Amino acid sequence: MDQLSALLNDAELRVLGSLVEKAATTPDTYPLSLNALTLACNQLTNRDPVVAFDETTVVRALDGLREKRLAAQFAGAESRVAKYKHTLHDAVLLTPAELAILNVLMLRGPQTTGELRTRTERLFVFDSLPEVEETLTGLIQRMPQALVIKLPRQPGTKESRYAQLLSARAEGPTLGTAPPGPKPELATLTVRAENERIAHLEKELATLRADFQSLRTQFTDFRRQFD
Repeated sequence: MDQLSALLNDAELRVLGSLVEKAATTPDTYPLSLNALTLACNQLTNRDPVVAFDETTVVRALDGLREKRLAAQFAGAESRVAKYKHTLHDAVLLTPAELAILNVLMLRGPQTTGELRTRTERLFVFDSLPEVEETLTGLIQRMPQALVIKLPRQPGTKESRYAQLLSARAEGPTLGTAPPGPKPELATLTVRAENERIAHLEKELATLRADFQSLRTQFTDFRRQFD
């Protein structure tokens, strides 16, 4: 498909943006562990605003992204911990230039064409500002769902800024040409996280019971040797 199923909340947007960025800039360490992904979300460079997510926040965001089919857990044969990757390319077909612009807008908020040309260099090199503008136009006019919007020029500024339309807090008079689908409510994510924690505790309790039963059987067999 070539359409997002629902708008993202702030945490989901930061997690998805961090996964997209690291896939391009640090491919040797991608997919990312939960710890690495949390550090990527909270890094001080190339982020606006700077956040201080804990791992619980990141897990909840990943849960929402996985439900929207924008992220997946990676289970490699040599991996000792769970790792995560984005699947944005499965939902939306993007050129490298489009992905670079969208990624910077996801991680740094609204930008001018000049800022975008400079700040996308790690992801894609634009030869000129007209090339940036052409890519932005394609994202704005994209059907059936616009991914970028040109914001009204603010007083005292010479250039207009552009914003992404993936999140619920995107700036501008409209949030895209397609109506947003339902997104998980905070209560739903909270309950799901609690259910996962309870399931984990129940699994640990079952393991302890099995170990105790095994020890009890061994002790009984040992006593019989002296009866």
